[in-house]
Amino acid sequence: MVRALRLLAALCLAGGLVLLASSGAVAGTPVRTSTAPAPVAAALPAPAAVPAAAVVPASFVVPAAVPAAVPAAGPTSPAAPSQPTPAATPAAPGSVRVSVNGVDGTPSSSITVLLGITVLSVAPSLLIMTTSFTKIFVVLAMTRNALGLQGVPPNQAIAGLALFLSLFVMAPVVSDINTQAVQPYLNGQTSFSQAIGAGEKPLATFMVAHTREQDLALVTRAAQRPNPQSAADVPFTTLAPAFMLSELRAAFIMGFVIFVPFLVIDIVVSSSLMAMGMVMLPPVMVSLPFKLLLFVLVDGWGLVIKALLGSYAGAGG
Repeated sequence: MVRALRLLAALCLAGGLVLLASSGAVAGTPVRTSTAPAPVAAALPAPAAVPAAAVVPASFVVPAAVPAAVPAAGPTSPAAPSQPTPAATPAAPGSVRVSVNGVDGTPSSSITVLLGITVLSVAPSLLIMTTSFTKIFVVLAMTRNALGLQGVPPNQAIAGLALFLSLFVMAPVVSDINTQAVQPYLNGQTSFSQAIGAGEKPLATFMVAHTREQDLALVTRAAQRPNPQSAADVPFTTLAPAFMLSELRAAFIMGFVIFVPFLVIDIVVSSSLMAMGMVMLPPVMVSLPFKLLLFVLVDGWGLVIKALLGSYAGAGG
């Protein structure tokens, strides 16, 4: 039995060797029967020879070029201190003096620019409160409403016409202000406060001439001030609202006179349409052509402007 097992093991070993030999022959690779490993040194290439000149000792390595040290600058000697500006001596002990004029007495450029900006900022209020602009504008607007025209001519056209008519009316006053106040101040002949007082006189004279005494008394009593002895004693704060009241009163009177003939045309047209049974036809649509025709035939714009300019020719508005 033991012999049989040994024989079977030998046959298996022989069969395995035969199969291993046949597989190595098919692959083209010789079969090694020895289990000793191949020498590794034979498989590695020999190291290349390093020339002796290339090997430099570490102690002989030359360092990189180092820039030469720049010598430090010497200390700078301090400059001598300058003399302080002497303080201005006040005119009087404990007082402050403010002057709006230049060195030679003429107005400085800064004051001139400031004065111009101030005038431009309050120009609309001055135009409305102290000139004939309000009265002329109200009369022209009421004329447009009497004709039945809501947007023709536009407000810009009416305001432009009122502005140029106001310049025409106020031309003598502006000329007096320029002669008595503006030019002397620009030439350095008067101070700023003196120029304001001189320029106020022509404007106040114009406003007093076209202000009703009743309106002036009303504003004076409302302000609880004593009655002025003369026109020159009326303060400007009292004169300005009284002048506006007089201008509005005169404008409404002129507007009433303008409205009457056009109102008659509306009544006649409306009665005629009612008599003919044309109730659904608007009377305004029929009367508008007749009012325009009447206004053009009588030279309405010329009459209105002539009446406005004539109201400033006398002593009252």
